[in-house]
Amino acid sequence: MMRPVWSMIQRELIRFFRQPHRVVGSVAQPLIFWLFLGSGFSASFRAPGLHGISYLEYFFPGIILMLLLFSGIFSTITLIEDRAQGLLQGILVAPISRMAIVLGKVGGAMAVALSQVLLLLAATPFLGLHLGWEEGVLLLLGLLIATLGFTALGFLIAWHMESTAGFHAVMSVFLMPLWMLSGALFPMDQTPGWLQWLMQINPVTHALHLIRLPFYHQAGTLLGQAEYQTALLVATLWAVGCLGLALWQVNRVECGLPIEAETAAD
Repeated sequence: MMRPVWSMIQRELIRFFRQPHRVVGSVAQPLIFWLFLGSGFSASFRAPGLHGISYLEYFFPGIILMLLLFSGIFSTITLIEDRAQGLLQGILVAPISRMAIVLGKVGGAMAVALSQVLLLLAATPFLGLHLGWEEGVLLLLGLLIATLGFTALGFLIAWHMESTAGFHAVMSVFLMPLWMLSGALFPMDQTPGWLQWLMQINPVTHALHLIRLPFYHQAGTLLGQAEYQTALLVATLWAVGCLGLALWQVNRVECGLPIEAETAAD
């Protein structure tokens, strides 16, 4: 099964790096958000329990999360393009498992997103942030879980989409609020009670904790914290749940016909 999975991952990476405008645009947009918003709010940013942290530093994990969101979700747009070009129909009738299709598309989107995040992480020394190798492993774990959740969710949405315009509309009204209510823009402690409740049940909030906390705590201390353990559990359940739903969606049968027969008929 790994051969078709790796082939699809390679295809997504080659497609991405052969489009320089896409590479530049996907990295430049979060950087512009970070520099402009971070510089604009730094003078007025005062958060309880975060003394000595500038808004640029506070916003940095949120920008990493934004990059994962945009890259992971937009990479699954290729699913819509593959359907329009007839490639998806060919993959569906090929003698490979449905799990290989899901893992290949999701894995390719994850590889594209993580390759961009690694470029952004080069800015950490300029913020005074330093990671030991153990904390780096925990950060990588958080990045993998968050990327899996975003890309699997993008796969779920894109599977039944007929146009990229519809996909963008869904992203604007559904996916962007997930990022905005994660604590990426502002601390949860400074929000009204009803908004705190929404942020607490948002799985992206817990994914952000997995990315932010390794910058400020040692690995041994972090693994013993209830906050980190809860974030790890919730974010993992969210990511695995989205992946499981994506696999079920590809395997499901409607009106007595396999999904590949319906797609081929369309």
